[in-house]
Amino acid sequence: MPFPRSSGILLHPSCFPSRFGIGDLGLEAYRFIDFLKESYQQYWQVLPLGPTGYGSSPYMCYSAMAGNHLLISPDKLVNEGLLCEADFADLPQFTADKVDFAQVIPQKINLLQRACDNFQRSANSHQRAAFDQFCQSKGYWLNNYALFMSIKDAQDGEGWYNWPLELAKREPEAISRIEQDLAEQIFYYKFIQYEFFRQWSELKEYANERGIGIIGDIPIYVAHDSADVWANPEFFALDTKTGAVDLMAGVPPDYFSATGQLWGNPVYNWEELEKQDFAWWVQRFEAILDYVDIIRIDHFRGFEAYWAVPQGEETAINGEWIKAPGKEFFALVKQRLGKLPILAEDLGIITSEVEALRDEFEFPGMKVLQFAFGSDPGNPFLPFNYPRNAVVYTGTHDNDTTVGWFHTANDYEKQNLLLYLGGVSSDGINWDLIRLALISVANQAIIPLQDILGLGTESRMNYPGTTEGNWEWRYEEGVLSQELSNRLKTITQLCGRSPKTS
Repeated sequence: MPFPRSSGILLHPSCFPSRFGIGDLGLEAYRFIDFLKESYQQYWQVLPLGPTGYGSSPYMCYSAMAGNHLLISPDKLVNEGLLCEADFADLPQFTADKVDFAQVIPQKINLLQRACDNFQRSANSHQRAAFDQFCQSKGYWLNNYALFMSIKDAQDGEGWYNWPLELAKREPEAISRIEQDLAEQIFYYKFIQYEFFRQWSELKEYANERGIGIIGDIPIYVAHDSADVWANPEFFALDTKTGAVDLMAGVPPDYFSATGQLWGNPVYNWEELEKQDFAWWVQRFEAILDYVDIIRIDHFRGFEAYWAVPQGEETAINGEWIKAPGKEFFALVKQRLGKLPILAEDLGIITSEVEALRDEFEFPGMKVLQFAFGSDPGNPFLPFNYPRNAVVYTGTHDNDTTVGWFHTANDYEKQNLLLYLGGVSSDGINWDLIRLALISVANQAIIPLQDILGLGTESRMNYPGTTEGNWEWRYEEGVLSQELSNRLKTITQLCGRSPKTS
């Protein structure tokens, strides 16, 4: 659906300043929303909010519907009476400008376990009733997730496909027995989900009251080692005997990699999903709409046709395109849930069929300025080629920052960009591209915070195709100055993207 002319900022909550080594849903999140409002921004775009696994990638989570407990604010748990300042006495000195996940995770889990123990001992009737109501309303995914994570802990972190067969296959007697044995750990996982969603709901309400909408992110695929695949193996391309991935997801060689990207996730068994009226996917949309206002679908093209790579391949080169029932799926979703506020990530190898699917349901596509200057005037990422129903970005979480990109761009790209701009202004290349995005006809413009801050390659969020050193960047306290807010506000207003009430 088309959206009004507006703009916003891309920033994951883990990037906030915090004394706990990772950004969370506490005070700095509220300060960021205040910055958005004061700067006349109307959207906050986040990456997927699920519980991350190996590599800490938000695109490889243990659940497609659960929240990331590492984002829970311990300070807010103090306000709830579940922790006290004395619990923070032995915190290490965390690095201010990045997340050291190896250091952060055990510290955060220790605090969350203490809070859970205190909740079990001393929660009042109101807190217990709220917890019970949450468990009941989210039971359709929460029960499987809490059990999955508890068994995973008991199995020393092994993937579900390496568990004892009766647990991997979810045999009823074995599941009933393990639920009793692991009752305490299951309670813990339900508790931390309750706290995540309680804190997130309060933050979202604060944002919405100030005219800020949340753009969430649905990765099209889920991790092989996830509660979703374990609980619903029939919906995925798996080896039925071993549980291994039979057909792996990825993309063929592209802008980011000469050998393509082999993600390792199982592709969907769309035939089985369609037999059940796409019920699992409908639930997934319902779940994310509980905590975001707009959904960005990552790798949208996979709903028209997806790249499938056979088990055993080490790169994504030897795959094939297989058709997906995207039209039937989105028609059913529209019938069940109404016209959804969806943005389509339509980057990569896009065909006329993918564009037709996107346009039939009026989903805005993405335009990335860093892709605009490497070819001819027909390049769809050049602003004069944009349709209005689009979202323009200077770059995404998968790109270098604009400053870093410009410094490493080839001579041809630089020359084209400088001719287009008439040279680099005294404001810097980052503000030149921000201005270019904001003055474009695209209805929405989203700018990564790193570009607003004018940061270089050291501050990029992700290097596609690598597994280490990603998702770590954080900004330091105090950088969201009044001067920066005024600058962003002025150009936003000039470009006709400020809120109607301003």
